[in-house]
Amino acid sequence: MAAVPKKRNMLMQVLLTVVTCGLYVIYWFYVISEELKQITNDAEASPALWTVLLFVPFGAFYSYYKFGEIYEKASTEQFNRWLMFVLWLVFAPAVWFIVQMDMNKRADAAATSTPS
Repeated sequence: MAAVPKKRNMLMQVLLTVVTCGLYVIYWFYVISEELKQITNDAEASPALWTVLLFVPFGAFYSYYKFGEIYEKASTEQFNRWLMFVLWLVFAPAVWFIVQMDMNKRADAAATSTPS
């Protein structure tokens, strides 16, 4: 059985980010990375390490790249990892929106294809 991502409400995520002073984004990064790891069956992926590296100078660059790499494998539209990396650096909320919308589409597709 393929891994099915959890559908998340974008407005609720924005509210949680504001209420937690941005801590929710760190949680989101880790959880989405874990879901992408399950979707791609990538044994080499290390979402916990990537999340810790967000706090290390220049380590975040590695995390952003690896996130883009695994998202490129899992993306329904084959989103380019380098474009994802540049978006992380220039306007991170765009990455959040693109990835979450794709994951929500995946969750919707799995929900409609699952017989009751």
